[in-house]
Amino acid sequence: MGARLGGSRRKTRHIMLKDRRKKGKLSLRAFFQELTPGQKVSLKAESSYHKGLYCVRRFHGKVCVVDKKVGTCYKLSLNDHGKRKTLIVHPVHLKLLK
Repeated sequence: MGARLGGSRRKTRHIMLKDRRKKGKLSLRAFFQELTPGQKVSLKAESSYHKGLYCVRRFHGKVCVVDKKVGTCYKLSLNDHGKRKTLIVHPVHLKLLK
């Protein structure tokens, strides 16, 4: 039996792709955004910042609820096919839903 090929970012070429106009420096507003517990956020990977990144293929575009702040990251909870899961994600990968 062969070894498993690829890692957690396998087949994410178009998921991790940034728009041509948004390439360059990070948005400082997204980097330093403050969230409160109970707010709903969407997971959107920032491809130029790798720290605090979630499993891209499985959770990309999912809606989560903020539980609390853990250091510089946030602890999120989401329902994944009937199971309650928690993620710890950096705020640069989160987009606030209104």
